[in-house]
Amino acid sequence: MTTTLTPTQAAPKAAGPLEPSTAVEPSITVDSPAQRTTPVLNAVRRVASAAGSGLWKSAAILAFLALWELGPTYLASPSTRVFLPPLHEVLLAWGKLFEAGTIQGHIAASLTRSVAGFGAALVAGVSLGLLIAWYGRLNSVLNPLLELFRNTAALALLPVFTLLLGIGEESKISIVAYAAFFPVLLNTIAGVKTVDPLLIRAARSLGLNSFRLFQKVILPSAVPTIFTGIRMAGTASILVLIAAEMVGAKAGLGYLIVNAQSSFLIPDMYAGILTVSLLGLGVNFLLVALERHFSRWRTAVGAAAS
Repeated sequence: MTTTLTPTQAAPKAAGPLEPSTAVEPSITVDSPAQRTTPVLNAVRRVASAAGSGLWKSAAILAFLALWELGPTYLASPSTRVFLPPLHEVLLAWGKLFEAGTIQGHIAASLTRSVAGFGAALVAGVSLGLLIAWYGRLNSVLNPLLELFRNTAALALLPVFTLLLGIGEESKISIVAYAAFFPVLLNTIAGVKTVDPLLIRAARSLGLNSFRLFQKVILPSAVPTIFTGIRMAGTASILVLIAAEMVGAKAGLGYLIVNAQSSFLIPDMYAGILTVSLLGLGVNFLLVALERHFSRWRTAVGAAAS
């Protein structure tokens, strides 16, 4: 009779007090398909959430564009449609102007004047604003004069600039600089004056001189308020320039709009207006990006504090 022994019977192991008889088997964890696709699903959810948020934020603009397209076609009378063409006709007119190279020339002319006037206003407004806010006596001397000019509309002075500087580029750049100067100046003064006094005392107690105090404390704290004025000035520079180009110019978006209106090219007129809106929107986005770049220290401080 043959007896077959199993491995356990062939090599019995006695359990003693120092050698427990229980054996621990290694466990192997296998990820399920749902666990393996979790990062992919999270990425899809983030993309969907961002798309939904962007769609919700642009819902009003999309509704306006739909009303512009459908309203003149189905709601307005034929006579009204002549003066208010649907959106697709405006876009077709814009495409023709782009193919002919006309719209690019007008955009370049307007941008050149706007950037030149805005740059001059930025340098003068920030520099003078910092001096006025830092030296109280200078503020008391210049404040009445600044208030007088601040409450004088820029377009009201357009004939003065035209008479003194002519109908060339100098008058248009000067009127843009005048319109953009006061938002930058006033917000720079407000930004410096609203710096926390405790920060200034702490900096002085650490031995910072006036220049280092201004560089490390005053200017960084005033940057958000200064950029608020810069954004207002950017918008004002474009709006005032368009009005100035409507009065006396041979190129520019303002000239395109008024010339199309007088020539009864209504779709071209709306194409110029749409270009002005997109140009102002692009300038605002650019200034917001610059503000975030120069205010990164606030984000870092907030992240460290949380």
